[in-house]
Amino acid sequence: MNNQDQKLIPAIIQDHSSKEILMLGYMNIEAINKTIEGPNVWFYSRSRNSLWEKGETSGNYLKFISMEIDCDQDTLLIQAIPNGPTCHTGKISCFEKLEKTNQRNLENNLKNPKKSKVEIIYELFKIIQDRQINPQKKSYTSELFVEGPEKISKKIIEESSETIIEFLDTERTTNELLINEISDLLYHLLVLIQAANIELDEVFEELSNRRK
Repeated sequence: MNNQDQKLIPAIIQDHSSKEILMLGYMNIEAINKTIEGPNVWFYSRSRNSLWEKGETSGNYLKFISMEIDCDQDTLLIQAIPNGPTCHTGKISCFEKLEKTNQRNLENNLKNPKKSKVEIIYELFKIIQDRQINPQKKSYTSELFVEGPEKISKKIIEESSETIIEFLDTERTTNELLINEISDLLYHLLVLIQAANIELDEVFEELSNRRK
């Protein structure tokens, strides 16, 4: 790569047999080396700032065949043999034909860019990671990590109970109150995921597996 400061490079994954484009991921030098060593394709997770082997949770590995780099030295093309669906939705490919309906959605997104639901979760998770790695004195999240697993577990129990109470109290509760409690519970679950050193992508892959 010409730019020595470049940390990540996009990698396009192509089915070696059908030539269908399967997905786009990002790699650093270590991921590239591990992929070349084989047998499977590795990426670098931008959400967790760590390496991950595609399929390590779902079993849908990408068997590495070959790697090419484009003329600008800033994009990789990787030939691989997929062991099952590549997309977390359960589809073979993460890409689909651009029809009139999703073309309009794309145009709206380009004119009025907004973060997807998944991006919001990843962004929150990155903040939680930062609060663990770089503790801040007045940060509630940092305090949770300092107090440890027992405190985090107690908060999960507490927030679960409060969510259930709001859910069952149909005469008093409102959607706003219930949404607040659900949000608190989701936040603390993300803290637990980070404290357990689990990759967020692993959770999404497991949910995708269950969907099948």
